[in-house]
Amino acid sequence: MEFSQDQKKIAHEMFLGPKTIEEISRKAGLSQSVVSKELKELIKLNFVAVSGYPSKYYLKKEIQSELERRKEISLEDKNMVRLKAIIEVQALLEESALKSLKEVENALRADTDFTIYDISIAKPLKQEEKFSSYLEANLSVRDFKALVKLMYFFGPTSVEVLKPAKIEVLMADLQEGLMEMAEMIQAYNYYIIKLMNKKEIETFQKQLFGNR
Repeated sequence: MEFSQDQKKIAHEMFLGPKTIEEISRKAGLSQSVVSKELKELIKLNFVAVSGYPSKYYLKKEIQSELERRKEISLEDKNMVRLKAIIEVQALLEESALKSLKEVENALRADTDFTIYDISIAKPLKQEEKFSSYLEANLSVRDFKALVKLMYFFGPTSVEVLKPAKIEVLMADLQEGLMEMAEMIQAYNYYIIKLMNKKEIETFQKQLFGNR
């Protein structure tokens, strides 16, 4: 699920230890009304608990442990960019959808070009005659070539760049990644064209290039 920027600021303050609404408000630079509203939402989601007098808010133990685990990973992570990627599948059977996503998860975890922070798989939902589900991966990629590999071989339907705000790519890395991309696209085009007849190819080219 997605958290607002205000919720992330509030969680960061509680990660450092239990705090009152006033303390969170002062340290996070948010109004007390905003902090109170977001804390109620986080409590409802079972991420935050409250105790004592005056009331102090803190992250649930399992949430705190998970954030600490991710922080340890990030301290050793030298990869170029960190992403959140959503990969979707459809299948006739629920177990087939889950099996496909589990295979995707295993492939992501096995690839040394990726550092995995977290992967979750959604419960499949039946839509008409098929079951749909998705995998959400929080991961980092080593370099531009690895980013190309992620996009082409895993085909995410959505990608969110988490960090950094700015990326510098060496010319050699860019060249290697672009060549890899060109080879993949050419192989895909060759495969598709083999499946099309002459009329379908002509129609496709007109749609692709228009009147140019």
